[in-house]
Amino acid sequence: MSSSAKQRIQDEPAFVLHSYPFRETSLILDVFSRKHGRLPIMARGARRPRSALRGVLLNFQPLQLSWFGKGEVRTLHNAEWQGGQPYLQGTALMCGFYLNELLLNLLARDDPHEQLFDYYRATLYRLAHETDHAATLRCFEKHLLQELGYALALEREVGNGKAIQSELCYRYAVERGALPDGNGQDNGAAQTGLPVLGKTLLDMAADDYADPLTAQQSKQLMRMLLNHHLGGKILHTRELIKDLQKL
Repeated sequence: MSSSAKQRIQDEPAFVLHSYPFRETSLILDVFSRKHGRLPIMARGARRPRSALRGVLLNFQPLQLSWFGKGEVRTLHNAEWQGGQPYLQGTALMCGFYLNELLLNLLARDDPHEQLFDYYRATLYRLAHETDHAATLRCFEKHLLQELGYALALEREVGNGKAIQSELCYRYAVERGALPDGNGQDNGAAQTGLPVLGKTLLDMAADDYADPLTAQQSKQLMRMLLNHHLGGKILHTRELIKDLQKL
């Protein structure tokens, strides 16, 4: 992207992932924008009592942002609320913060992911309107890893390409995929990875988490994969959700 294109951006769809105070009256926003990815923006005077920005720069609300500058931290010029997204409450709100923490830890700065942006917006809508929050999170986690280049191999075995059979047991290995379960025998690679039923893998491929066993095993599998890609980083919202409600 040219330096002139970075200097001024007008009316870019975006969400605020995180914000923190800067100096006496300003905020630093960590923003997820559709065409420019995740980036830091300074909102001058946003903390002043009469600032028009105080009721606009909210988490989980669709915004149109305009900013300028080509340094590491851009400067906010204008922000407009777009509406259409109900405010998240209760468990849905905690799930929203979990999504934001995933994006903050896994997305590189200034790396656009337009499809992921659209999916994030749709996921917030699902959290506000649906009750199976665990299924919503699993769908987002899977699509996030896919967008980042870590797509899950859920329909075929590693190496031989055989189709996954719903009635068989497998072991899912990080950065490899589904291996035949050795059933306790010492056959090398087949004994690595997380035990998982073939039906769970096929259900995940179809984004179907209605089966209680699929819900349980998919949660374990996604935890293993995300922990690997997070490189030891702890997601505080995930720990809180686990304590309050087993998602």
